Amino acid sequence: MAAKAKTTRILTATNERQRRKLAAVATTTRDDAESKFDRLVYERVRLGIMSALAVREEMSFNELKALFDISDGNLGAHARKLEDAQYIACTKTFEERRPRTMYRITPQGRAALNRYLDHVEAVIKATRG
Repeated sequence: MAAKAKTTRILTATNERQRRKLAAVATTTRDDAESKFDRLVYERVRLGIMSALAVREEMSFNELKALFDISDGNLGAHARKLEDAQYIACTKTFEERRPRTMYRITPQGRAALNRYLDHVEAVIKATRG
């Protein structure tokens, strides 16, 4: 009888740990006002753009295009979404009569990227235990 009670306590403790881990993951994926735009960062190309701009002060359209090996239209569409959310800023100039588009991450963009990274870290920590 004592062995059965001990087994029950172990299973209960294990289930409680699993419940806490799941709760930790659930609280990091909840929709709230602060993470309203975070879904923008989750997409692979947009995450790449944000990450690259977090490392370098600014990058040109052509540098980003070459880095991710994507088409002009694809990069332009992703960059526009990030601009609309005010996560990146775009500056357009001309160099020898050729347009030059430069991108920088904004403070709001850096905060969104940090929230995304915090979320991923929490999920990893909860999963690995």
